Amino acid sequence: MPAKPAAVLLPLFREADEWRLLFIRRSHNDDDRHSGQVAFPGGRIDPVDADETAAALRESHEEIGLKAGDIHVLGQLSSYRTVSNYLVTPVVAEINWPLEFKPDPSEVSRVFSIPLHWLAEPGNHVVNQRYLHGFDVAMPVYYFDRYDNELLWGVTAKITVGFLRLIGLLADED
Repeated sequence: MPAKPAAVLLPLFREADEWRLLFIRRSHNDDDRHSGQVAFPGGRIDPVDADETAAALRESHEEIGLKAGDIHVLGQLSSYRTVSNYLVTPVVAEINWPLEFKPDPSEVSRVFSIPLHWLAEPGNHVVNQRYLHGFDVAMPVYYFDRYDNELLWGVTAKITVGFLRLIGLLADED
């Protein structure tokens, strides 16, 4: 079955002389298998979206009220396939700061950020093998230590690690 296309925004900003990455915590929803998880703003690519960037910008506006005029797109990362069968394209952008966010409570329960230097500390994350339900195959799953009581893991953590490697803050895996 082909993966469903999706896009997320990796919003970067500088505060107090350090770069930070913005995340959301998804609202609790019984019908959402990713309910309550830490994520980047984003979602499915809709027919109205010209491309992945357009989808990431639209979803960021819908979810947290981020306006296109406050976003300066820097580029895209390689896509990631998720266990829920999405092909997620990360769009990296610098956002104006400070900003006031307007989270849609049906989608987002919290907006927060984590400093890049903390994310880049090798002791703050691990890769564990996890068996998928119904399959006899283990796959690597990324987990960060809790930051500000938030647990960053799964594809969002994997995208974060990939970004940190790309910009040279983390060494490549052996």
